[in-house]
Amino acid sequence: MSPPSSGQLTIGVISFEESDRSVEQYSELQNYLGSTLRSLVELEPAYNELKALDQIKRKRWDIVFAPPGLAAIAISQAQYVPLFPTEGALKTRSVIIVLKENPIENLDRLAGKTIALGQPGSATGYYLPIYNLYGLTLAEVRLAATPKNVLELIANREVAAGAMSLAEFNQYRSKFPGVRFRILHTDSHIVPSGAVLVSSDLDPAQKDKIREALSKVSPAIASSAGYITNAPPPDYQYLIAVVDRVVPIAGRIRQKPAPLYEQK
Repeated sequence: MSPPSSGQLTIGVISFEESDRSVEQYSELQNYLGSTLRSLVELEPAYNELKALDQIKRKRWDIVFAPPGLAAIAISQAQYVPLFPTEGALKTRSVIIVLKENPIENLDRLAGKTIALGQPGSATGYYLPIYNLYGLTLAEVRLAATPKNVLELIANREVAAGAMSLAEFNQYRSKFPGVRFRILHTDSHIVPSGAVLVSSDLDPAQKDKIREALSKVSPAIASSAGYITNAPPPDYQYLIAVVDRVVPIAGRIRQKPAPLYEQK
């Protein structure tokens, strides 16, 4: 006898500017879960962390493939349950980038300057940079939609510096031929990988079925979707603490000109 239908499920993923690739990347997993769980499984890409953050807080996604910052928020603020770690960037760090010819040599010299950050929800592009810049008075902070946009603002000299992950910097820097960037600051903390999470609003039995189905997927499908089936989810305690520290002051990010940060 076939198992009963589990209704409709929505998988949320972060796509940035590669929506077609994301749909293809998760299509086999989408079909597998639909067949195994006897559910209508929809895939919903979000094109930046801000849109994903809204979906997570509204509990619109049943299963989430989240980068570390979003995973920490999903766990601490929306009670999502982490199931498995995602692949790649297991030892990435948050970096702050400037043009190579920029004379600034340390973070303190960014006082009075304009910088670019990623969207709320990004550990390496938003929360960790704000945490590291706490105590400085900045002229302005611009929120960029993607890491590539951050580098565009730096390359066009619209900002003095910008933040992202080291992996993102290495990925996107080649898209700016003739522009020389350098890393001004590297955060000392290793950022954990992302995670596959499930909504706490789902029925406990359904969550167990999803966990089991995800754990028994073929290696090829798991690799395509970018997660690891035989490892525990990462520890997000440090990131959750950083987010909790940053959120009360983050509202001042939208004020321009600043000061945006109180002195220590």
